[in-house]
Amino acid sequence: MSDQTARTCPSCGAPATGAYCSACGARVGPRTCAACHAELSAQARFCHRCGQPTGGSSRGSERKAWIFAGAAVAALLAIIAMKVLHDRPAAAVPDMANAGNAAPSGAPRSGDPGGTLPSGRAPDISKLSPSERFLRLNNRVMEAAARGDSATVVNFTPMALGAYAQLDSATNDERYHAAILHAEVGELPEARALADSMLLRSPGYLLAYAVRAQVAEFDRDSTALRRALADFRAHDAAESAARRPEYTEHADVLADLRRRAAP
Repeated sequence: MSDQTARTCPSCGAPATGAYCSACGARVGPRTCAACHAELSAQARFCHRCGQPTGGSSRGSERKAWIFAGAAVAALLAIIAMKVLHDRPAAAVPDMANAGNAAPSGAPRSGDPGGTLPSGRAPDISKLSPSERFLRLNNRVMEAAARGDSATVVNFTPMALGAYAQLDSATNDERYHAAILHAEVGELPEARALADSMLLRSPGYLLAYAVRAQVAEFDRDSTALRRALADFRAHDAAESAARRPEYTEHADVLADLRRRAAP
């Protein structure tokens, strides 16, 4: 009889029993990855084992097939180009202290086709301070999430959170970044705990309500979302007057919350 216990549909929020929602047809029982069949948490956006996005459908499978086909064609063209150009001298490989963290000198800057990355040696993150290392890895994960690069999100989030754990002491801004990383991979209790820590140290801290709102959205908890937005609205004026540097850095996040929290 346990399979008939009333649940809430994770897709539409309607009461549901059994394995599928009678209102929208979404699966109500445990979620599994369509690619590797690993069991997933209810809030995970990517599979923790293989990096596959969890919201896939038949259209997603079809898209993946086209991607694989395109990759095969690209590989074939690359082989042909190598055969045609094999007599040309090989391009010099830049001496990068941390390969993968920067593009070669003169390469197009991401999001700015007309710009180029500065030339010179890429920074060795092992020589950065713990805070600089954490923020660099955090930025890499956030940029990957923005462009849908789930493999980078899955591979680099543990590294970024490991760097956060090595901080002797964390600022509220660093706690905010770590909370968003936890939320991106479905670790919602950890994200909530960091929001609580921010408010414990700085009552009314606006980015803590941003974390609570995002966690509530991932958790499909409309009550918690309304409460987070109301708390943000109640503290916005006084906290904004504090002119914290991170409020300027995350002005777009706060502007979105103001829009959504408007009465």
